Amino acid sequence: MGKITKRSVDILTPKLSEYFFWDDQIPGFGVRVSPMGKKSYIIQYRSGGRTRRMNLGSHGILTPNQARDLARHELGTVAFGGDPSGELQKERRAPTVMVLCERFLDEHVALRCKPSTYGDYRQVCEKYIKPKFGSHRIQDVTRVDVTELHHSLRNKPYQANRVLSVISKMFNLAEVWGLRTDGTNPTRHVAKYPEKKRERFLAAEEVEKLWQVLDASVEDGTETAHVSAAFKVLLLTGCRLSEIQKMKWSYIRGDVLWLPDAKTGPRRVLLSQSTLNVLKALQRFNDNPFVIIGKNKGQYVTDLQKPWRRIRCNANLNDVRIHDLRHTYASFAAMAGHSLPMIGKLLGHTQAQTTARYAHLADTVTRNAANAANEVDGLISEFTTPTPKKAPVLRLVDD
Repeated sequence: MGKITKRSVDILTPKLSEYFFWDDQIPGFGVRVSPMGKKSYIIQYRSGGRTRRMNLGSHGILTPNQARDLARHELGTVAFGGDPSGELQKERRAPTVMVLCERFLDEHVALRCKPSTYGDYRQVCEKYIKPKFGSHRIQDVTRVDVTELHHSLRNKPYQANRVLSVISKMFNLAEVWGLRTDGTNPTRHVAKYPEKKRERFLAAEEVEKLWQVLDASVEDGTETAHVSAAFKVLLLTGCRLSEIQKMKWSYIRGDVLWLPDAKTGPRRVLLSQSTLNVLKALQRFNDNPFVIIGKNKGQYVTDLQKPWRRIRCNANLNDVRIHDLRHTYASFAAMAGHSLPMIGKLLGHTQAQTTARYAHLADTVTRNAANAANEVDGLISEFTTPTPKKAPVLRLVDD
């Protein structure tokens, strides 16, 4: 024991086992000397009935005076009930964002979301979140970190915003699970990029051309009858791709298609006679419950993108996505005079704003009706417009 100074520390020599040299002015402040000769400044104190030691830094990195100041500060927190060593260990054991990703996927997404959503979220975690700050401790992720990742995807605004949404959900749950202080979500105030919604609807002549190509592709053997039928049913019902792709014969009851697990929950789709005719023409197999059968026994077609690219190329519709068939169905419904709430019901929308993109099409029908009403108004006005009075004739009277 003695006063810790540069000279007193320099002359300490290693022994067979580590030992301590304690300062005689600050109780609990000392130097640890390892058998290899490494010298470290430490503090020792009691907390919760246990003796704790905390490393302050190596001799040479810290001067004795710097180490003495640190020791006073840390031992001062102990005097007020603190436990600096325990807090340090707790921080070192704190889970990382990589751990949060797995817990988020396993305990939240897998239980509350559809398998397709789980796949999308896992892809975001593996491709974007983990590489960027997967090794960061959860409490260390800042708004700057999130902003940098979001900005790096600025050329893909839709993807950038999806990544931001996943991060937001994850860190909201981190607060719920006690892994981060409430109200510190790092996505807060990070503005999403504007997204331009695509509005591609097939005109009547394009629908006719597509139908011809679908028939021709079956005749020449390019596509199977079931693949061709899938696109026809998508066009005739406005259903989502996965709803038709995974459709089973047991879901069809008369002229109603019962979808037990649609995107927005169970729903029923009324089938037109044209749709029923397409379905009746398909061959059914006892060992396959699906309508759109695939190559593997008992399975549905897992990839309709490749055949669609061939079909749209032959139909000269290279800018049309499969999802645009759903938009086309909605556009024809709007032009037929159906209201937006009815279109939303036909499409299985739960939010009115989702159907709002078809408002301008519905307005066209309304405007046509208004123009027709003007003609009626013209007929009625003949009977309701008052006859203008004749101006009085002035007679000049000679004085």
